[in-house]
Amino acid sequence: MLDFTVYFLYRAGSAIASALPLRLLFILGEVLGFCAWLILPGYRRLANRNVSIAFGNEKKPRELRLLVRRHFQRLGANLLCSVKLTSMPLDKMAAQIETENLDAIHRELRAGRPVVLVLSHLANWELFAHILPKFIGYVRNSTIYQKLGNRFIDEHVRRVRGRAGVEMFDRKEGFEEAIKLLRGGGAIGILSDQHAGDHGLWVPFFGRLASTSPLPALLAKRTGAALVGVGIYTHGRARRLVLGSQPLEDTQTQFPARGLQAWRLSAIRYFGSRAKAISNPHSLRQLAGRRRDERASCPRD
Repeated sequence: MLDFTVYFLYRAGSAIASALPLRLLFILGEVLGFCAWLILPGYRRLANRNVSIAFGNEKKPRELRLLVRRHFQRLGANLLCSVKLTSMPLDKMAAQIETENLDAIHRELRAGRPVVLVLSHLANWELFAHILPKFIGYVRNSTIYQKLGNRFIDEHVRRVRGRAGVEMFDRKEGFEEAIKLLRGGGAIGILSDQHAGDHGLWVPFFGRLASTSPLPALLAKRTGAALVGVGIYTHGRARRLVLGSQPLEDTQTQFPARGLQAWRLSAIRYFGSRAKAISNPHSLRQLAGRRRDERASCPRD
């Protein structure tokens, strides 16, 4: 009964948020995020500690405090906007999103090579399951997911995520189906920035050791897939930018002895570069411009 009550409140809140204009939701989310920054000193201290680890040698204390406040505000804005965006028709959702540098993904897929998309919990990351099939819908799309504790909310979330055609594989049921999909030339997105505990690979991240999942690299080694980083970022007011990277180092050919560790080091550098980019409100376009320059300088077939 408790699960259904929570589900009812979740659906009621989603219905209210979906009825409001997106820009208004963004502003309301920033206000709520600012309130959270004010009344949650424990989380504020934790965020200050984390940004000090990441940027303490680059930014002044005042800049770090401002960055933390902006983080709380943007988190609130992204949370409310995600509710409305994921309920929109897919065409209207796509109109709210710009893309940059997805060429590497198209190049690999059209050459018949599967792709493992290295995703991260940044901005409206929930949109990946909804929007990527629009851009790479000519192959099978999939993702690895973990069931939510509330079965009613879990069923609803899986139904909404799957409306664009994404196939979802439960982590607890193993990865054989995911491997079959990749060997058939498909693409799979994996959120790769979560703490993996003692079962993960420990690599340096902003000067500290971080335990990271070897799953994307393992799938790539088993199937010959390319590893491509993709991030979604908030830029401007209620706008989203999906930004791709060039393929990460090929763990099969360049790093045969230390493939998993070498790939994770490359992925951590990728996540680190994105973290540095979003700490500067003007740098996302610069990053996209650099990727365009890199693409233009690459020899063409």
